[in-house]
Amino acid sequence: MSQNNSILENLNEEQLRAVTNTQGAVLVLAGAGSGKTRVLTRRIAYLIQKGLARPNQILAITFTNKAASQIKQRVYKLCEEGFEGKFFWLGTIHSSCLKMLRQYPNEAGFKSNFLIYDTDDKKSVIKNCMKQLNISDKAFTPNYVAAEIGRAKDDLMGPDVYQAAHSHDFQKKAVGNIYKLYQEKMKEYNAMDFDDIIFNTYYLLKNNQYVLEYFQNIFKYILIDEFQDTNIAQYRIFAMLSQKHKNLFVVGDDDQSIYSFRGANIKNILNFEKDFPDSTVIKLETNYRSCENILKAANHVIKNNVSRKNKTLKTNNPEGNKINVYKAYNEMNEAIYVASEIKKMINQGYSYKDFAVLYRTNAQSRVFERVFRERDLNYRIFGGL
Repeated sequence: MSQNNSILENLNEEQLRAVTNTQGAVLVLAGAGSGKTRVLTRRIAYLIQKGLARPNQILAITFTNKAASQIKQRVYKLCEEGFEGKFFWLGTIHSSCLKMLRQYPNEAGFKSNFLIYDTDDKKSVIKNCMKQLNISDKAFTPNYVAAEIGRAKDDLMGPDVYQAAHSHDFQKKAVGNIYKLYQEKMKEYNAMDFDDIIFNTYYLLKNNQYVLEYFQNIFKYILIDEFQDTNIAQYRIFAMLSQKHKNLFVVGDDDQSIYSFRGANIKNILNFEKDFPDSTVIKLETNYRSCENILKAANHVIKNNVSRKNKTLKTNNPEGNKINVYKAYNEMNEAIYVASEIKKMINQGYSYKDFAVLYRTNAQSRVFERVFRERDLNYRIFGGL
């Protein structure tokens, strides 16, 4: 194992507290660019170096495979050779829950060779259900039904609960009928969809005490990345699994919560201290990524949010350039202004690679692309980052 000093070196005071606080529930409020990945990787290595847990006793959850791979590689560098492949429970929430379901398929109500249906498979089953129930896709699309079923599962609402909750809503009552038949067919096909992986894991643990105790005994430490993006079902799984050792370590930033449309529930962060009364809260407020002017603007904007944990980002970086704000009156005017500014600065000696245009949805790029082509501005589209 690398020396303890190498694991703890180059950490600021709050990062050090987060890495070395190894008892009880911990909420780390990690502002943007504050080194949360460093904290997660150093903490995992620290737990192993101190002999507090073996690699297979640590459940570490990320929300992308890419993030899981990065954390594994960083942990390997901090640990002795021979640890590669031993972090069986370091991955996405879906991969970890799938491992639990594969281990106890019968208790979850499925055969051992159950299938995982992708989005197209799911829509196909929904279409068949709608056809069987004589519900026209002109009333509402299979995509809408799929989204409703997904949201219901995120909130741990089975078909019966969903129907009862929407008994006076004609449209959602119909969705409830589709949902009920859909679940019956999925059981018949010995298949789960992506949302079922979480949904069924929750009920596997809730309804089978010996299964819950088995995994509680395994996981001495549970670490969750991007906690602001967790939904109700995921949070309750983590809470159940941590009941024995009570070492639940979550890292997130309520100010970066943008996935409520996918079921993410910001209350998981806001209510954490109430749910875990003896928990420790650590704020990572030093930003290593941005200049001072950007942080001043960000702090000024985000302070208007009502439902948030109070924190103020600061930096030791230079002040940086002033931020210019242009208020466009429509999307075409916005694109023309951006193109004109780029053209002007290209003429001043800048290169195309010095510029980036960021947008929230793919559809927003179309007007920019049109204007850039009209003005002979070279560009490349990067997606999926």
